[in-house]
Parts: sequence; C-alpha cells; structure tokens
Amino acid sequence: MPTVVLGYVPKPEGEAALAASISEARLRQADLVVVNAHRAHRGDTESSGTSELDDVRARVEAAGVVVDVRHPEAGLEASEDLLAIAEEVGAELIVIGLRRRTPVGKLILGSNAQRILLDAHCPVLAVKSD
Repeated sequence: MPTVVLGYVPKPEGEAALAASISEARLRQADLVVVNAHRAHRGDTESSGTSELDDVRARVEAAGVVVDVRHPEAGLEASEDLLAIAEEVGAELIVIGLRRRTPVGKLILGSNAQRILLDAHCPVLAVKSD
C-alpha cells in the first residue's frame, strides 16, 4: 500500500500540512503516517499532546484515510525522526509545513525543513499556512 508521511506540529503550518497530506493520501489511495516529533517543554502536559493527536487521528479517519499516528519520545532530532520513519514505511511522499518568514528570514530555511528537503529519499511537499 502506498504511504504518505506527515510531519505534524500543532501550529498553523502543521494544520496546513495535515490538510494537504489528507488530500494527497486520498488522491494516491495511500495510508497516512502522522509523525509528531514535537518535544515537550517545561510546563507542557502529556495529556494535551495526546488529545491533539487523538483529534488528528479522528480527522484523518473521518476523511476515509487509514492512519498511523507516531510520537517518537526521545533521541533524534525531529527531522531525523521523520526521515527514519519515512524510510521505514517506504513513503512515496513526505508532507511538511513551513512558517512564513520575513525577507531576511527567507535567506535561511528552518534547519529541520532544510534537512528533510535535502535528505529525503522521496518527494517532499512543503506547504504554508494561510
């Protein structure tokens, strides 16, 4: 079965990437693997992250797409986690969200996004939020 991998973060760019990945999975008749490598910070509660991912799972399933939600706990950088999972499942597409940048900020792409774009073994769809 073809697989699309989504790098999800609970931010506007993550929501845009989620919508695009659902569309791509439906178009390709593919399963969707949602990877949330967002690291918890002091003061974050584990339950809020779990409920966000439960909501993501429900939204994908409601769209008629088979979904596997993964939340790597520790170890690698977010980009390394995403690339390793994409390689593991034989992804045919990776979808990531990019945040808008100032003209000066456009000279430097985020390090995780840059690593994914340069090192992915398959095409990468990078989307921006509205």
